[in-house]
Amino acid sequence: MIYFASDIHLGAGDPATARRTERRFTAWLDAVSRDAEAIYLLGDLFDFWFEYRRVVPQGFVRTLGKLAELTDRGVRVVFFTGNHDMWVGDYLHRECGVEIHTEPQVVTLAGKRLFLAHGDNINVGHLPWLCFMNRVFRSRPLRWLFSWGVHPDWAVKFGRWWSGRSRKSHGGESDRSVTEPLIAYARDRQRIDPVDYYIFGHMHYARDYAADGLRVVLLGAWDAPACAVLDDAGKLELKRL
Repeated sequence: MIYFASDIHLGAGDPATARRTERRFTAWLDAVSRDAEAIYLLGDLFDFWFEYRRVVPQGFVRTLGKLAELTDRGVRVVFFTGNHDMWVGDYLHRECGVEIHTEPQVVTLAGKRLFLAHGDNINVGHLPWLCFMNRVFRSRPLRWLFSWGVHPDWAVKFGRWWSGRSRKSHGGESDRSVTEPLIAYARDRQRIDPVDYYIFGHMHYARDYAADGLRVVLLGAWDAPACAVLDDAGKLELKRL
């Protein structure tokens, strides 16, 4: 079995809320690891993450330990960066054995072709300011300047403030219309390079869309958790947790 989840936003909220979220997430990892061949985390695992050469954010001990335990046991853990954790470096790979992707990927799993992405940088061409911000925040020079010029305490304080603002902008995503841009992107892309399934995170609304030979699964957010499961026969299912 292959599992997909996204938008856990570890560290978000007050300390008690953040701790509950992490415990629930690590319990889910424990449960699915019994039959998991691979676990795909499609972005925003952390509400904010920035790593220096020798410094990483405090906390997340249960999650990091669990990820390392799973990869030590031979379970593949594949992480796609999102807009909240785009500044992940190589720490998760070196210390926890996690495979890291910073761009959308087309993969073949269980005999099916899947397009996998967080979704934050997709179908935003009509929003030039967002395209500009994405380029700026993902640029290596800015990352280098930030790491050398900003003390970790200030970096984390700023990052948590910025992430909180961004997350609140998703707080009203209770209508499926927020998923339409990603479905429209999949529909256009399908004409050029067909795949069997599209799986996205980012939009905090879980949805399983199927029409006209197109299948798009949006994983939602961990405050109303859902995950997708791909079985050995290639059947994909969105499950509410």
